[in-house]
Amino acid sequence: MLVLNRLLTHTFVERMMLSRRRVRLIFIEKDAARFDHLRRVLTRRFGPLEDLPVHVDLRRGEAKDAAAVLTEVRAWGHPVLAIFDSWGNVNVPLTVMAQIARNRSSEVITTFGPNWFSRRAEENPEALDMVFGGREYWQAAEREGRPDERWRAWLSTYRDALGRAGFAHRLQFQVVPRTGQPLYLVYGTNHQAGVEAMKDAMWEVDGNDGMSFKDPRTRGAPMIGQMALGVGPVQDELLELVNQRVQQAPVTLGDLGIWLLLETARWRKQDAKRAVRELVDSGVVTIEPTGRLTARTRVMPR
Repeated sequence: MLVLNRLLTHTFVERMMLSRRRVRLIFIEKDAARFDHLRRVLTRRFGPLEDLPVHVDLRRGEAKDAAAVLTEVRAWGHPVLAIFDSWGNVNVPLTVMAQIARNRSSEVITTFGPNWFSRRAEENPEALDMVFGGREYWQAAEREGRPDERWRAWLSTYRDALGRAGFAHRLQFQVVPRTGQPLYLVYGTNHQAGVEAMKDAMWEVDGNDGMSFKDPRTRGAPMIGQMALGVGPVQDELLELVNQRVQQAPVTLGDLGIWLLLETARWRKQDAKRAVRELVDSGVVTIEPTGRLTARTRVMPR
């Protein structure tokens, strides 16, 4: 519903040339009661769906049916944004993800509710094999013995699975809304421009209603909205991630910016310089040559 609302109320909606032929939103819901509720909510909010300037298609089914539905509506060959809600379970076969990855200009977002990481033991191993591409890919996460680390292990394992499906760039992040109940997302795309657009959107909404984003690889960083960035000290999360990368091996500032963009949940190229500057001032890293920071500046552990 959020996607539909943003489409219809976008600032530049008049320039978007929306039409029922150009834009199709497909909602797939298995539960009959939730399906009926969704239809009522959409109709109450937007009026008769057949009168909208975009095609809204409600289907009874499961996420694993997505490929068949996309084939039926002849979506292949056109850009697809597939959002899979995995609050109860993760049941989208890796083969479906691979089909989407091969499709031109297509992206996926898979969400995990916090209950999934505690309930994954209820999953049929064969179902997990289907999702991750084989038992050898998910058993290490299953063996993670520290309860507070299991969600990180499973999230990283799913990110790796999207890589095997064919997505060159994958972001994983934790969303903490004002209520404090976290949601976990993994995003996949084959285009750097898609990553940049995704992060721009995250920065736009970060801090709204107390919502914050966090990179799963950080542990000590506070959940502070990016809205404060640039007003005060560089955030602890950014410093922690940059220091982690530099400690692995020396890197140029230019390559560090690309790494931040493509490998971290929310940070962008331009954040590399300010992070390095603060780490140098704190005596954590050193640079070569000294002086002005450029893309060729080499950043090393002290």
